[in-house]
Order: sequence, then structure tokens, then C-alpha cells
Amino acid sequence: MSPIRVFLGYDEREAVAFHVASHSIHRHSSAPVSITPLMLTQVAGIFHRPRDPNQSTDFAFTRFLVPYLCGFEGWAVFADCDVLFRTDIARLWALRDPQFAVQVVQHDHRPSETTKFLGAAQVCYPRKNWSSVVLFNNARCAALTPEFVASASGLELHRFLWLKDDEVGALPRGWNHLVGYSPDLPDDELHNLHFTSGGPWFEGCRGSAFDNSWWTELGLALGPLKAGAIGAVPSPERRAA
Repeated sequence: MSPIRVFLGYDEREAVAFHVASHSIHRHSSAPVSITPLMLTQVAGIFHRPRDPNQSTDFAFTRFLVPYLCGFEGWAVFADCDVLFRTDIARLWALRDPQFAVQVVQHDHRPSETTKFLGAAQVCYPRKNWSSVVLFNNARCAALTPEFVASASGLELHRFLWLKDDEVGALPRGWNHLVGYSPDLPDDELHNLHFTSGGPWFEGCRGSAFDNSWWTELGLALGPLKAGAIGAVPSPERRAA
């Protein structure tokens, strides 16, 4: 059995979000999962692009390197780091449809505010947030060479204009539920929560109905190293004694 290949966006300002998202994926998965962080430092040898003034995260463009990093073979999942999986990612993996080059939740996301977390610009454009969770059929995404990803416009990439419209398949809404924006869904259809405007790891982004779910996952990830217990963990010297 080959692992489910997952690539998560990584930004050092949201390192804790990346690790909580990873924990939520592993905790619920019924199949082996391989999770790769898309860190700028790790793709510096192949990817060179000046930072765009509208770019809010380090992985705004590196997500489109996923097919290249997979050798344009097989399938892979990309997700922003500010997600929280509530159900088995193998269920998402089972939705792969070879007639499509990518599959995404096709939001009609039109935020009215002009800023989001850490003062980043909130830019509104057609197909916004379609690229925040993607099932990539890598062989069908041969256009996404490092050179193309470095030179194409942000709108061309994020709106999937490098594909024909009929190559972009739809996923059920619950696989990319935009917290604070998406219409309510029954609990059993909420597979993946996406804190797209900032999650509770940022002090100024707390107060959503799903904050407790994220804090609970953080607690499960920390286990005995919860804040109140860190002082009780023996030092390496004491353990050796």
C-alpha cells in the first residue's frame, strides 16, 4: 500500500498550525500518510520568485510545485496549513477521479473585509480559495514546471487558468469549510475546517465556533507536554540518572 501523499503549506509564523493540521490528519487516517511541508528553504534550489505584495503566506505559490515534486506521477493532496481535519483523509483520497486534472471545493467566496491575519491584504477574485485544498492528478498538471510557477501571475495560477474548465472537478463542500464564511453543514459533512482568515493561534483571530476544536487538537498533539505539565517533564540528565 502506497502512502497518501499530502503536502501542507508552511510559514514559520504559523508553524504551530502546520503541526496541529498534521496531527489531525494522522489521527483520523485509516491509511498510511506521508506529509511534506512546503518550506521555502527546502525548494530554494528550484524555485525563485520575488514576494508578491498581495502574498499573505510563504506557500502562496509553492503549492503549485506539488506535481513537479511528485515527478508528475500519481496523485497528491495539497492543503493550506490553517486546516483541521475532522474525518479520515482516506475518504478524500477515495474521491480521485482520473477525468480531472485537479479537484477542489468550488467556493463562491467574496469576503467584504480588506485585511485578514497579521494585517495581510484580503484580495477578492473569482475562484478565491479554490486552491487552498487540492487533489492533484499530477500527470495532468505538466504545465506546472518550476519556471512556469515562478513566472505566471497569481490569478492565472490560483484560478486554474492553466487548465480547461472541464479539467477542474468539484469536491463536496465539507472538504474545505471556510470558517466564518461557508454555509452551515451537518456535523457529519464537516470533514475539514479551514481557518482562512486566521485561526486561534493568532490572538487577534479568536472567537469562532470552531476554536475549541483546534485547541483540543493542540492538546492531543502535546499530550503530557501541555503547558501546565512541561515543568514536570524530567530533564535528559535526570532521565539518564
